Amino acid sequence: MKRGKGMKFVGDSRVKVDGRMKNIPKDYSEYPGKTEAFWPNYLLKEWMVGAVFLMGFLCLTIAHPAPLEAPADPTAAGYIPLPDWYFLFLYQLLKYPFASGAYNVIGTVVIPGLAFGALLLAPFLDTGKERRPLKRPIASGLMMLGVIAVIFLTWESIDQNEAAPDQGAIQEEGDINVDAEGYEYYSQSCIGCHGDTMAGTGMGPSLLETEKTAEEIVEIVQEGYNNMPAETFTGSEEELQILAEYVAAHGQPEEEE
Repeated sequence: MKRGKGMKFVGDSRVKVDGRMKNIPKDYSEYPGKTEAFWPNYLLKEWMVGAVFLMGFLCLTIAHPAPLEAPADPTAAGYIPLPDWYFLFLYQLLKYPFASGAYNVIGTVVIPGLAFGALLLAPFLDTGKERRPLKRPIASGLMMLGVIAVIFLTWESIDQNEAAPDQGAIQEEGDINVDAEGYEYYSQSCIGCHGDTMAGTGMGPSLLETEKTAEEIVEIVQEGYNNMPAETFTGSEEELQILAEYVAAHGQPEEEE
């Protein structure tokens, strides 16, 4: 007799024997060709899949190494600290009026607590046996709402922080003349955004090799450019001209010998 065949449950004589008791799974012998030994067949396949995934992950880390930032500078007032990408949606949530300021507790505790608490309680709140998403509209709808909210908030956070990818980037220092009169005016109004070596920071781009003339720089300072506001220099027109000539001189590409 095959293993598991012909065996019946022996118990209370008042319980009818209908071939197989409920909640008792079928014997593996009733699934010919669909079972295999855990050792070594199944475990070997698991190891092979794990090895392929691990090698692919290692190749990815070699092709795209983790980006390094410049040393932390406590004097860089323009640096905007940002969380890692998987927390950007919570960071963006705190920018809205209903989740910031006087309502900061709602954005930091209440809303995330309800969202993650619902995930923990989902198995207990939804006890239906149906597994098709279309047959579970409430659970499927809440899950889709959560996924869409996370994607939208993450996208908004990245879109509103255009300077984030360049923040903390290691910049090549420029060879500038710090003893010139123009550097004195530069350090008074420009150094906070463009750095002490004019190589740029997270708030402002590099001023090296811009190929802009002194007249163009004066116009930018007076009228603004992109995210740079107008009238950022408070000195006289003569001092502005000295500053513009100084920046323009360092903005020309070096001639190759």
